[in-house]
Amino acid sequence: MRKIRVVIAKPGLDGHDRGAKVIARSLRDAGMEVIYMGLRQTPERIVGAALQEDADAIGLSILSGAHMHICPRVMQLLKEKGLEDVLVVIGGIIPDVDIPKLEAMGVKGIFLPGTPMQEIITFISTNVRPRVEQV
Repeated sequence: MRKIRVVIAKPGLDGHDRGAKVIARSLRDAGMEVIYMGLRQTPERIVGAALQEDADAIGLSILSGAHMHICPRVMQLLKEKGLEDVLVVIGGIIPDVDIPKLEAMGVKGIFLPGTPMQEIITFISTNVRPRVEQV
């Protein structure tokens, strides 16, 4: 089996990336391959990276409140590119009222501040599509 590949990105104008870096490091320590895109990424860049990197998952860190603007576009682009099987998770400040809306659009994991790191690692590990290394 190959390593799980995760694209981690900070979309929008949010400049706080400490949490995203902690997540990226924790996923690497758990044996995943992480592509950290950094700050101020667009949905187009994020989905493009997922396609180019053959990602199993996309992790979005959004603290700015722009999740209901960014996530629909990411999900639309994934569908357009035939990447509906890429697991999408989001972390950040997400009001309870928005969680069902995000889930309805296809975001599979929603992690609020204080979520134990192992919970995020386990969720990604158990919910990505099963894949075998090509020889």
